[in-house]
Amino acid sequence: MTLTTRILALCLLTLVPMKAAAAEIIVAGGCFWCVEADFEKVPGVQEAISGYTGGKTANPTYKQVSKGGTGHYEAVRIKYNAGRTNPRALYDLFFRSVDPTDAGGQFCDRGQSYRTAIFVSDQAQRQAAEAAKAAAEAELGRTIVTPILNAGPFYKAEDYHQDYYKGSNIVLTRFGPLTQSKAYKRYRNACGRDQRVRQLWGKNAPFVN
Repeated sequence: MTLTTRILALCLLTLVPMKAAAAEIIVAGGCFWCVEADFEKVPGVQEAISGYTGGKTANPTYKQVSKGGTGHYEAVRIKYNAGRTNPRALYDLFFRSVDPTDAGGQFCDRGQSYRTAIFVSDQAQRQAAEAAKAAAEAELGRTIVTPILNAGPFYKAEDYHQDYYKGSNIVLTRFGPLTQSKAYKRYRNACGRDQRVRQLWGKNAPFVN
């Protein structure tokens, strides 16, 4: 059984009866469309919301964040059933879904807003994140540059960013007019995200076929 299989198995466990408390974590892993698409596949995850956090500008727009200077990361708030999964399992999956050795962005997306980070809201989350980071670093045998930061305000991104990966609206792209879902797949492939994750993590990459 691979490490990823074990992590996903933990996500399937029912730790408390039926109505467990909802909880959340916030991570930044480059393009928030991709993080949202990955984590909405995870057993126990109820919803993933694209947004902005870590910066100084209140209520930023995508244009402001992508231009730079706000300090914000593209981030995702992952809401989950605390009876089915937990922060440590989710952080383990997170590290293996990104390139945590890259301080300048992720894959083809470069710059401040595309850096990786984990934003923690309490000591329990910090301990889980630190443990997951140490385990990932030991597995890779390389320094992980992903910081673990105190959570601040999270600003939900514009509506058109939410669930972009499965949207049916037609958008204009360099490949021509496509539905959002097809445009997302073209972008993800062209950006080299899965190729790099597979190169780094091999069989322990949880979201790469």
